[in-house]
Amino acid sequence: MDKWHNSLERWQAKIRRLRQYLKVWAKNTSGAYKKEKKKLLAKLDELDKKAESTLLDQNKLNLKYVLNERLSELLRGDEIKLYQCAKVKNLLEGHANTKYFQLVANGKHRKTRIFRLEQEEGLIHGDAELKKYITTYYKKLFGPSNHNNLVMDESYRDDIPQVIAEENELLVAEFTEEEIRGAIFQMNHNTAPGPDGFPPEFYQVFWNVIKDDLMALFTYFHKGELPLHSLNFGTIILIPKSKEAKQIQQYRPICLLNVSFKIFTKVATNRIVKIAQRIIKPSQTTFQPGRNIMEGAGILHETLHELHKRKQNGIIFKIDFEKAYDKVNWNFLQQALRMKGFHPVWCD
Repeated sequence: MDKWHNSLERWQAKIRRLRQYLKVWAKNTSGAYKKEKKKLLAKLDELDKKAESTLLDQNKLNLKYVLNERLSELLRGDEIKLYQCAKVKNLLEGHANTKYFQLVANGKHRKTRIFRLEQEEGLIHGDAELKKYITTYYKKLFGPSNHNNLVMDESYRDDIPQVIAEENELLVAEFTEEEIRGAIFQMNHNTAPGPDGFPPEFYQVFWNVIKDDLMALFTYFHKGELPLHSLNFGTIILIPKSKEAKQIQQYRPICLLNVSFKIFTKVATNRIVKIAQRIIKPSQTTFQPGRNIMEGAGILHETLHELHKRKQNGIIFKIDFEKAYDKVNWNFLQQALRMKGFHPVWCD
């Protein structure tokens, strides 16, 4: 068996075993939590009844204090769990927000559940019919186009900013532990995990435990020997764009990828960001640090102002590509990278 295969299999087997263990642990912990909570409430109730008829001595007062502290810890843990399910950004310290988080979590579940769709083809309902229709719709939307035969002339590079040799060396250099760790710790907390269930916090907290296995994967990836597609899979979630979404076009598809794969994309992004400002023209005002999408609106406003000022005629041509950033024509993308002078490793 190939060494890269051993590394990948070892990683996937460890994640799989850990997930199975945590499921059992969570089930047992939940049962133990409920039992302990019930005992604490019973003891506190007993002490409260005694306090109604007689003064509690110092030992019982101390016991009551300890029991209340432990109960607060358990309730706090329950509250944090609901907070994570609710996916809200703020947790109010010192307040019992359990009911609030339950309402948010349950409300989000109701909003994201699709019971029926009102399409041009008619009313679609029932889990089987909805699944069939939605799957077919997105396969057509995101599938390869059969009508695009656009091919660029790769010899024409006169006005295209080129990646220089030093930059290509940076892009294809061996991956370092510091680089990978930095990418992991840049990831946001409290984000929805991929199919394996492990969020960025897991990789950050247990970095010292998992770093050797991750470094092994990156080593074989750098050699071009790691089948990265084995990690590249996810769960597609449909988020409603409006309060009363009734058509599939009114839902935004979000793909939840495993963090193990996102680490590779994050490391690659961190490398390319260092040269992107120079090789991407200022006319692209979005998806670049230091640039703002509103710059486009500002340029349009200035153009219209100038036309009015000079009393000239003009045509404004606005194009909106449906799902433009969800569709990738790989041949076109690879051509564009080659024409910008990227190392062949980045173009294959």
